[in-house]
Amino acid sequence: MMSKTSAVLATVLALAVPWTASHAQTTPDRYHQKLQPVLEKLIQEQELPGFAIGVVEDNRLAYASAFGVRNMTATHDVMTTRSLFHMASITKPFVATSIMQLVENRKVDLDQPVLTYLPYFRLADERYRTITVRQMVTHTSGMPDVDDYEWDQPQYDEGALERYVRSLKSLTLVFAPGERFKYSNMAFEVLGDLIAKVSGDTFDDYVQRRILTPLRMNDSTLLVKRADPALLAWGHERPGHGRPFPSKVYPYNRIHTPSSNLHSNVLDMARWAIANMNRGELDGARILKASTYDVMWKPAAEFGGKPSPTGISWFLGEYRGHRLVQHGGGDTGFLTGLAMLPEKKIAVVWMTNAEWLPNTAAVTHAALDAALGLEPTIGAVKPLKP
Repeated sequence: MMSKTSAVLATVLALAVPWTASHAQTTPDRYHQKLQPVLEKLIQEQELPGFAIGVVEDNRLAYASAFGVRNMTATHDVMTTRSLFHMASITKPFVATSIMQLVENRKVDLDQPVLTYLPYFRLADERYRTITVRQMVTHTSGMPDVDDYEWDQPQYDEGALERYVRSLKSLTLVFAPGERFKYSNMAFEVLGDLIAKVSGDTFDDYVQRRILTPLRMNDSTLLVKRADPALLAWGHERPGHGRPFPSKVYPYNRIHTPSSNLHSNVLDMARWAIANMNRGELDGARILKASTYDVMWKPAAEFGGKPSPTGISWFLGEYRGHRLVQHGGGDTGFLTGLAMLPEKKIAVVWMTNAEWLPNTAAVTHAALDAALGLEPTIGAVKPLKP
């Protein structure tokens, strides 16, 4: 006899057929005929509850599809390209863009100490006094990382972020500021509060007014209570090699909004990618000066003769001889990816309400290959054990 969990999964997998945005019906055959079967196989093998993807070419969304459901306990809630996902660390480039807007307006200097803008910022380590804005936004500050996001005890009020920054006073740095690269979510929480205090807005409202609204990312929000519940996807976990199940908590806590709390979909994230590949402009709206990208997309420093992996928040690299600018995300129940080849005007954004996808880079590379006219492959992926 089939178990209840197996029956639910069978229904989910039966629904793992694409819902394609109406404006993408002219998609080149290489996406429908080559990329889509690769994705469908991955989704089925890995028993992903839901998955959505968009591919941008030449300032247009060339391909956009969604698969599966928003919550495996409600199989009628079919995923669409408007479905909203917790984007996790893909939120960080929005922090970086906000910082650079304030730099352009001469309200922030990247090389000034953070203490200049947040006088109450304290650590139990005198070296904190020298940490600059640039070091925080490039993950070279020596700040520790978050141990517990307290997703099970979410805070929602406007004072949450400042309280969090004030609570850090007992922590010490893990190395001297500027000494090396180490990813720190905590540093970005501090930067979010800095943006709030310098601008006079809450961090959430600043990003809404200065980025999301101008770019017409109409479904996107940093505040979960503003997200349309009819669009919101729920995360799923899989302990060991067991069966997937809906997460017991949703990953939201306003004290971690700057590092993690963007809620978005493939349609809006395609607009974000286009704006960045256009060096700050989309449909007449400009969020940054074109010259600012020369700073953002340049390695932040060199360590041991090797360039830092990031510029101003963005991760930098190369793919098949082309410059690659990207960021990924992962939190309880969710994984996300965004990659751009700016000179080729190609971008890929994907998201899943599952946390166990074994090779996220392979998904990104398969979609980039399809856009480049190459054969997309993900390779052998070990199916889940029953």
